[in-house]
Amino acid sequence: MTSSVAAVWRSRGVLGLLVRRDLTVKYQQSVLGYLWSLIEPLSVAATYWFVFGVLFQTRASTDGVPYLLFLASGLFAWIWVSGVLGAATTALTTQARLITTIKVSREVFPIGRVAGTFFEYVAALPVLLLIAIFYHGRFGPYLLVLPLAVLIQLVFLVGVSLLLASLNVMLRDVERVVRLLQRVLFYALPIVYPLDLVMSAPLPRWVEVVYQLNPLVGILELHHAVWTENFPSAALVVTSVVGSLIMFLGGWWVFHRLEPSVLKEL
Repeated sequence: MTSSVAAVWRSRGVLGLLVRRDLTVKYQQSVLGYLWSLIEPLSVAATYWFVFGVLFQTRASTDGVPYLLFLASGLFAWIWVSGVLGAATTALTTQARLITTIKVSREVFPIGRVAGTFFEYVAALPVLLLIAIFYHGRFGPYLLVLPLAVLIQLVFLVGVSLLLASLNVMLRDVERVVRLLQRVLFYALPIVYPLDLVMSAPLPRWVEVVYQLNPLVGILELHHAVWTENFPSAALVVTSVVGSLIMFLGGWWVFHRLEPSVLKEL
């Protein structure tokens, strides 16, 4: 694994080219260009705020946390996850000619999809800053938690990307399963509702434990904490770190185990 990580580092120039190419192709025939990185999440956030915050009177917590700020912080982090899930499955199949003709570390192709969607997440951060200023009038010290949340999420998504990219070459049903999983995950994660609502629901104890074992739960709670200043429990953060490392190592292992078969299929 050390040698493959070193190979990816040596191919960082190619990785940068792939990311710039994907972003250029995505927005080259668009009048608004990169502004769509702001318009899309804002329109989704406004829709869910009206439905859940206004019509259903959902509350972020009992501490008076603004629901719009809670919703936007989770939704913007989810858009990065959703973007990776949608792009990672085709990271190898749509670039078969490049992969089979250019001698470069093949991990850069799925990792490039993670990096590309990350830059779209970064482009949306100023919106969260403006919402936080509107409600709090300042930047809280919890802003320092953001790099930790981003790092854990990055490790998790790289593992997911490597896993899905290699599996989809061998079994094309993976792409359809991922589309279904995206819909289920959105409502199975504390994005439009707080984690406290799950913990206070009349659910068996084992359901609560399994729910919190999902690394994305702790990752999203860290993203919420940056803006709402309600830090999650240490146990939940540790669970997310361990789960993300397991996903990273597992995805890397599966990718290399399947690499000979993947190249034959491509």
